[in-house]
Amino acid sequence: MLSKKEIKDIQSLGHKKYREELGLFIAEGVKNVSELLKEQNASIKAIYAIETWINENRHLYPQTVEISEIELERISQLKEPNKVVAVLHQFTVKEPASEGISIYLDRIQDPGNFGTIIRIADWFNIKNVVCSAGCADLYNPKVVQSTMASIARVNIYYDLEGKWLAKQSAKIYAAVLDGKPIYSLQKIKEGILLIGNESKGISEELLQMNHEKITIPRLGHAESLNAAVATGIILSHLIKSNEL
Repeated sequence: MLSKKEIKDIQSLGHKKYREELGLFIAEGVKNVSELLKEQNASIKAIYAIETWINENRHLYPQTVEISEIELERISQLKEPNKVVAVLHQFTVKEPASEGISIYLDRIQDPGNFGTIIRIADWFNIKNVVCSAGCADLYNPKVVQSTMASIARVNIYYDLEGKWLAKQSAKIYAAVLDGKPIYSLQKIKEGILLIGNESKGISEELLQMNHEKITIPRLGHAESLNAAVATGIILSHLIKSNEL
């Protein structure tokens, strides 16, 4: 049984202030936690789970603390808690060099979008995602949930002073509505994909640094695309695979 203090401490990780103070964050759900347990880069502080999860996954983390369904509901950030909650130490982050392909996110504020973009980066084996000031917090529970463990495989660097992009030598591709159609582009092995805010697009300051504006040609009448969807479509046409 968890003490009131333990419950309060875990609940506090739903707030950015306490996550920063403690250097911790939470991940939830069978798939998410099981995947994170396989990652050497993920440092687990504690896992709390109901009996069924422990019986099925005892080999993954023998020190798991057994809790009741009621306790799970109290410490979970999800509307429908899913068997297990893990408390992890925040990752060590390094400023990336512009090697290979990187993604630069300008004020991506929706946690679901942000987490999904990280997952997409992982799918395409992109190791670095750089975030401008104003992007969602990496350790927001909704971001963590959306990444489905990709948070442990992609280096997420916050460019809070706004100086990283100007220092890079790689070609910068800005995703805009009036750019060159992605279908006409050559595949690349190096470059930076610049993705803008969901409603405001790329800031003028960052847009001035681009080398080429690119776009997904619109065939229908939708006003715009979800930032994560657009990122996936662009990368699928931009990245040069060794298998092709």
